Amino acid sequence: MTTSGTAGDAEPGKTAEAGPGGTAEVSDAQGTEAEGNDAQGTEAQVTEARGNEAQVTEARGNQAQVTEAGASVVGAGVRNASGGVIETEVAIVGAGPTGLALAHELALAGVDVLVLEKLQERVVQTKGGGIQPRTAELLQLRGLLEPLLTRAMPRDPVGGHFAMLPVPLDCTPWHTRQPYPIGIPQWEIEEVLEERAVARGARVLRGAEVTDMSAVGRAAPCTEPGTVTVTAGDTQVKARYLVACDGGHSTIRRFLGMPFPGRAGTYQAVLTDVRLTAVSSLVPQRSGHISTLTRRAGRHWGMLVPIGGERYRFTFGRVDPADPDRATGQEADPERERGTGRGADRGSGREAAGSTRKKAGRTTVRGTVRPTGREAPVTGDEITAALHDLYGTETELGGVYNASRFSDATRQLEQYRVGRVLFAGDAAHIHPPLGGQGLNLGIQDAFNLGWKLAATLRGHAPKGLLDSYETERHPAAASVLHHTSAQRVLANPDAPADVVALRDIVTDLMRLPDTNRHLAGLMSGLSLRYELPGAHPLIGQRVPDVDLVTPDGPTRLSGLFGTGHAVLLDLAGVVPADLKSPQGVDLVRAGCPDGGLDAGAVLLRPDGYVCWAADDPASCRDTLLAAIRDHLTTA
Repeated sequence: MTTSGTAGDAEPGKTAEAGPGGTAEVSDAQGTEAEGNDAQGTEAQVTEARGNEAQVTEARGNQAQVTEAGASVVGAGVRNASGGVIETEVAIVGAGPTGLALAHELALAGVDVLVLEKLQERVVQTKGGGIQPRTAELLQLRGLLEPLLTRAMPRDPVGGHFAMLPVPLDCTPWHTRQPYPIGIPQWEIEEVLEERAVARGARVLRGAEVTDMSAVGRAAPCTEPGTVTVTAGDTQVKARYLVACDGGHSTIRRFLGMPFPGRAGTYQAVLTDVRLTAVSSLVPQRSGHISTLTRRAGRHWGMLVPIGGERYRFTFGRVDPADPDRATGQEADPERERGTGRGADRGSGREAAGSTRKKAGRTTVRGTVRPTGREAPVTGDEITAALHDLYGTETELGGVYNASRFSDATRQLEQYRVGRVLFAGDAAHIHPPLGGQGLNLGIQDAFNLGWKLAATLRGHAPKGLLDSYETERHPAAASVLHHTSAQRVLANPDAPADVVALRDIVTDLMRLPDTNRHLAGLMSGLSLRYELPGAHPLIGQRVPDVDLVTPDGPTRLSGLFGTGHAVLLDLAGVVPADLKSPQGVDLVRAGCPDGGLDAGAVLLRPDGYVCWAADDPASCRDTLLAAIRDHLTTA
């Protein structure tokens, strides 16, 4: 199906700009603000103050400009919903990092895939933009890392963190080429993934909010044989499989009546992209280890991260025990993939509704400054109060690009698959936003699911292959929920004395190499091992991106996975010379001059995990073909 068109007009919103007194003033604008990098977008410009008021030029179509530029790159694959019936092999609900990574994986395998996204335009917000080392390795397998690195925010070369404690995590013992987290705004990650997915044939339908699942009943999720049917506005989509990647408040999960067990949030915090027109000496000038960026003062805790120019990402919350938001524990959308909390008008940059007034040289918004729950908009006064507490009154808020609320809710689906409906990313699991885990967990879900779903659709998947998605990824997410819950206690800015003592002990332990290595592997994803059958110590693990010498010349292990195929790597001539590998399994005979792979031959799945290994020709003859049939393909 050929589609065309550009994104619709940006939704009218509001941005907060600075009045002459340096405090936030609400002004109308069209759409959300583009990112701080001048090469990537535009900003609402503040003209010279005339009289006592700054005049704000309207940023008409800023978000639309960004979207249209993206559409011109990806061509006819992105369109707005326009009615009719669309048939596809896989429908993905949600165009966040998880959904777009999955779309790329499926399109790479030749699957017809359609992404349904309810928003007309991408939310331009820095949220969820940390790529952990293992995710970087997976992106490298598909040639997706390099275009992302060109968009990375400046950051000191320092390791990640555990519970924001002041000991950087050292990933070098895990032998990775990407030992540090990479800071990239989430919307830019989405833009690259969408561009590459559409280039491979995926389609993205925007303005397509799913409103009905007529062929999917609560008790029988696949009542129509072989298909799932959903309605998005005036468009009906029929697919052989549907994957819900629609975030922590998943519509698909709600349609199926699936419980989302776990713990409700115990606090609320704010994530916002702001422009500062004046800064104190307390404001960081460069991003580094999180322990050097976090502060607590007055009634607030918070963290400013410089993004570029006058733009900063500001995360903050209150430490006042009487804070009604902390007391209610209302659940928000921590690290939600699509959009932001409702209180921020989905990240559109809107400020609080209401009239403004001048008082004592500053601009205020009539009504309460304090939020009353997840639904409350984030106000300029609220942000200013936190800035002044943490960074001094000389730090002046000049603009609010977007803002959202989040909480530390922890929940996980018990089932990731119900018939022909599967769940990935925040639709399957949410957790406290500590250590940049959410986006990475979702993308790794996509890499695990994509090749398995493609093999199932092509009819050559081994028995139980698609079910192994849940078998493997449910424990991986449960581990993240477990350690982020522990971090939540240690990172509590209002911790009692006994927790402070525990934090000191854990900090000392993190200085021990073995402890640091363990936590670094946990937080980076490098230590993840799937429980696969076989006695060889490499089975179930990722392997380093080693240098190889092949008959065609030198390469790296990651360079063998661009096709999305599995790789049978013969390092010691143990694979029979007459072996004909099945379709989708690439046999590569190579040397590994620097070592790093302790095996004569390894069979790597399309997601880079070892599913078979042998050290000698006899083991290879006895077990290789069975391993291919059991783990990869029956073709």
